[in-house]
Amino acid sequence: MQRQRILTGFVNAGHFLDHYLMLIFASVAAFGLAGEWGLGYAELVPYATPGFVAFGLGALPAGWLADRWSRQRMLIVFFVGAGASAIATGFAQSPLQLGLGLTLIGLFASIYHPVGLALIVQGRERIGLALAINGVWGNLGIAGAALATGVLVDGLGWRGAFFVPGAIAIALGFIYLRAAADRRVDARATARATGGIGYAGARLATIVAIVLAVAAADGFIFQSTTFALPAILEQRLAGLATSASQVGGYGFAVFAVAAFAQLGVGYLLDRYSLRLVFAALAAAQALLFVAMIGATGLVALAGATAFMFVVFGAVPVLDVLVARSAQAQWRSRAYALSYVAGFGASAGALPAIAWLYAAGGFDRLFAVLAAIAAGVCVAALCLPNPRARGSSTIAGSAGV
Repeated sequence: MQRQRILTGFVNAGHFLDHYLMLIFASVAAFGLAGEWGLGYAELVPYATPGFVAFGLGALPAGWLADRWSRQRMLIVFFVGAGASAIATGFAQSPLQLGLGLTLIGLFASIYHPVGLALIVQGRERIGLALAINGVWGNLGIAGAALATGVLVDGLGWRGAFFVPGAIAIALGFIYLRAAADRRVDARATARATGGIGYAGARLATIVAIVLAVAAADGFIFQSTTFALPAILEQRLAGLATSASQVGGYGFAVFAVAAFAQLGVGYLLDRYSLRLVFAALAAAQALLFVAMIGATGLVALAGATAFMFVVFGAVPVLDVLVARSAQAQWRSRAYALSYVAGFGASAGALPAIAWLYAAGGFDRLFAVLAAIAAGVCVAALCLPNPRARGSSTIAGSAGV
């Protein structure tokens, strides 16, 4: 049991690093590169787009390999590959090389969600809180990227902001290799596992269609808010923050407070209607995005904290639904499919941010996000009404 907890800790740490590595460039673009290469924020953002496309599309082959080969081995590939790619990105000498490095980070980072989430739910009955705890680690990775990148940019330059977390990721990969050496799950054993069949026929088809549509919308909202937040704070808190470290500190505070929203949502998902919990979160998002239009100073800081709270809080909802609906031997691929929809759409968030910012500033972005969140609320109400008490048991093969 103790060993299982240790391995679960590595899986959670992987979620932290996954989001951290993907968002280093968001802070670097906000206050670390314009002076060196003479490019503004709107000009730099598109170079990250291929990385987010790879982050989404790479989940499908990663999920297939994990189900057919080994989820533990794939997690090691994630740690080492993403870390090495981050270090390589730090050596970039041109925007094109930077974009290539970010693409490699996205490709290796795409491994985590179909692999890590399947490992988390494997062998568990109540999965809402387990996924929520894992989600908090991912959210803290987002918060850590905002804070640590600002500090590293001020202290070591933008290259150091890639070197340091890259080296940490590689080190964790080799430590996990030793820790999991005698606990690797054979793919054929995983294929024999049962559990997770909560729906069938037309009801399952309805859930799949809604999950893919909502995953795309949620992916756009999540990526837009997490990527743009450093720049939003830099612009809206002009009187409160005067350096990269201070902006990063405010970003960390916002993300850190919002990170724990998933714990409450996970608790609710284990006990109440997923449909109503999800609809309430989406409605709150829409209202808060509208409230951010024109907000500045402390009002903007409070509003940013509130909308990130509900954006992060919604993350485990679809993960719980996928786990309840998919058989254990297909679970990595099921997660991969939902993340292709979500993070494939999220890649479009980056050029959309650049275009909307150039057209009307962040107020235009908030208006678009409010409309999308309202649509998610409607879609959530169209889901069947599963309750955790009546859903199937998630019983996979051996634990993490």
